[in-house]
Amino acid sequence: MPKDLLIRLLARCFLAGEPGLDAMVERCAKMLGREWRWLRPVARNYLSAMEWRVRPRLRDVEGFIDRDPVFERAWQRHSKRFTAQELLIEPQQMQPVAEWPVSRIESARELADWFWLDDGQLEWFADLHSLGEKTRNGKLRHYHYRILEKASGGLRLIEAPKPRLKEMQRQILDHILNAVPAHAAVHGFVKGRNIKTFAAPHVGRQVVLRMDLRNFFPSFHFARVQALFRVLGFPETVADLLGGICTTITPAAVWKRLEDETYARRHLPQGSPSSPALANLGAYRMDCRLSGLSKAAGADYTRYADDLAFSGDAEFERHAERFSAHAAAVVMEEGFAVQHHKTRIMRQGVRQHLAGLVTNQKLNIARRDFDALKATLTNCVRLGPESQNHARHADFRAHLDGRIGFVEMVNAQKGARLRQIFARVQWPLL
Repeated sequence: MPKDLLIRLLARCFLAGEPGLDAMVERCAKMLGREWRWLRPVARNYLSAMEWRVRPRLRDVEGFIDRDPVFERAWQRHSKRFTAQELLIEPQQMQPVAEWPVSRIESARELADWFWLDDGQLEWFADLHSLGEKTRNGKLRHYHYRILEKASGGLRLIEAPKPRLKEMQRQILDHILNAVPAHAAVHGFVKGRNIKTFAAPHVGRQVVLRMDLRNFFPSFHFARVQALFRVLGFPETVADLLGGICTTITPAAVWKRLEDETYARRHLPQGSPSSPALANLGAYRMDCRLSGLSKAAGADYTRYADDLAFSGDAEFERHAERFSAHAAAVVMEEGFAVQHHKTRIMRQGVRQHLAGLVTNQKLNIARRDFDALKATLTNCVRLGPESQNHARHADFRAHLDGRIGFVEMVNAQKGARLRQIFARVQWPLL
């Protein structure tokens, strides 16, 4: 048997089925026809080397075996005696690091059946060779692209998946990602948490530190997403396909308008239903580190998507500047970048605000925002709602109703005052 074939077969044996020394040796012995004396030391060396790694890739296992001195000595002594009894190794099995109730999918065939697709359709949607980015035919691409101007300046790219791919991403979200709990400090895109729970821990604090991450979703490249699916227990082939379905490469004609090459690599698209949950899970280690750093400094930490908030009392206030530098270093080490020009250290003497909410004494709507909405509603009563729909919302009534609902969630009394004005608006008959 050629050496490279033996290495590949051993690597597949190590990764397939149940983990553990005895199970691995038993599978390899079955494949080779007997339990060679060198099998157990090689397997033991492998387990020791990979002790702190989660679901290594097949190529990493092959590389380890090829470099292992015990295996090399065995090959030199017995190479002519190796014959494979069973070239078809059992497929890899689900090996999650925790007991999460995710869907069990152990092969590409099972994944295609799960989506009600054939193998060719699955490969086309996963697009692991990035053919969609290379085509000039927009109908063959899986995404619609929209560039929006941010209120704070700059541009934001919305990459909205087309209906069938969106259904697949929603299926991944509902049956895989939602089964895994987010970090306790995360409040964005988590059921039962919202912008109010994000800001509430920082009300009435001596100092509030706000930081903002740059290119949050595009920071999650394919390798990071694929590794996350492997952590959830999926075999490498399945993790590759799931990662392909949940990521994309932006066509050059689009990302060049943004002047940002971050989008030229495969990444999480902002606009996909699965991206927020994947981003939350992918940032889990950063959240753990920032939570630990905050606790050591006597501060509280919460995150809402790319907004980071820290707050504390007198002791934290004295070291807020130094703390922000340490926090930025942690963010950088975890593969993200801080928009330093948006970092704010807000003490009690100024308006402390997070994600549009004021946190000085109690959680409240910013006075400017409340007055602007009240003026819009008043003008709707006096001049008619058509005169105030400057942004040309398709359903202006629903838009205003949603804005009032947000105020009601934060401040019920102010929300009730706006609701009374809203009830007086004369809406045109459809």
